Amino acid sequence: MKSFSLTVDPSGKVTAGLDVGTASGYADHGNLTLDMTDAFVAIGEAAQSEGKGVVFLLDEVQFLEKGQLEALIMALHKVVQRRLPITMVGAGLPQIAALAGDARSYAEPLFKFPKIGYLEGADARRAFDGPVNSEGVTFDVGAIDLAVGITGGYPYFIQELGNAAWAVAEGDQIVLQDVQDAEAIYESKLNSSFFRVRLDRTTELQRAYLRAMAGLGSAPQKAADVATLLGRTSAQVASGQVASGQA
Repeated sequence: MKSFSLTVDPSGKVTAGLDVGTASGYADHGNLTLDMTDAFVAIGEAAQSEGKGVVFLLDEVQFLEKGQLEALIMALHKVVQRRLPITMVGAGLPQIAALAGDARSYAEPLFKFPKIGYLEGADARRAFDGPVNSEGVTFDVGAIDLAVGITGGYPYFIQELGNAAWAVAEGDQIVLQDVQDAEAIYESKLNSSFFRVRLDRTTELQRAYLRAMAGLGSAPQKAADVATLLGRTSAQVASGQVASGQA
C-alpha cells in the first residue's frame, strides 16, 4: 500500500482514498491456500520488522468449510516454520479438534485445544459479582445463589442473566427479587437469539430428534431411547430416516 488518506470536513462528511500498488504474482494465485499463505507470510514479515506481533481471533470455527480451514492451517504452519510473529486464537464447538485433524493431519501438534466448560462454585459467583463490584454494586447471597442455579454456570447465560438483573435492579445491591424479575427477560433474550439462531440451522428431521430427546428429560439420553420414542430403529435415526409426521 503506497498511501492512505482520510478527510473529515466541518459537516462531518468522511472521504477516504487509497493508492495501492499491485504486487503481481503474490497472493493472487486464485488458490485460497497459496494466497492465504502468501498473505500471512507478508503480514508476519512486516510485523517482525516492526518488532510487533499479530493475533487473529476467530469465533465459530466449526462453520469454516474444509477448504477454508485447510488453507488457514497451512498458512499458520508456514509462519510457524519461519518463526514469524503470527498466531491465532479460535473458539468453537468441541468438534473443531476433529475438523482440524481431518483438514490437515499435522493440525493436532500445531494447536492446543483447551476445553472451556461450565463455571462452578466460586468461579460462577465471581462471574456475577465481579463486574458489578467494580461499579460499587453487590449481589446479596440469595440473589447470587438463584442466579447461579438458573444459569447452571454456563458462561454466556451468566452474561445475559447478569445483564438483565443489572437492568431491573435499583440501588447498590441486586437482591433476590431482582433476579426473579430478570429471569423472564433473560429467557426471552435466549429464545429470540441464542436458541433461535441454532434452531434455524437445523433441518426438520433434526428438530424432530431434538424434540424427542427433550421429551425424555434434561439428562443425557441414549440414542436407542430417542429412536424408540420416534417409532424408529437406531439405524434409521442415524441415517436420518425420521418421519416428519412424527415431529
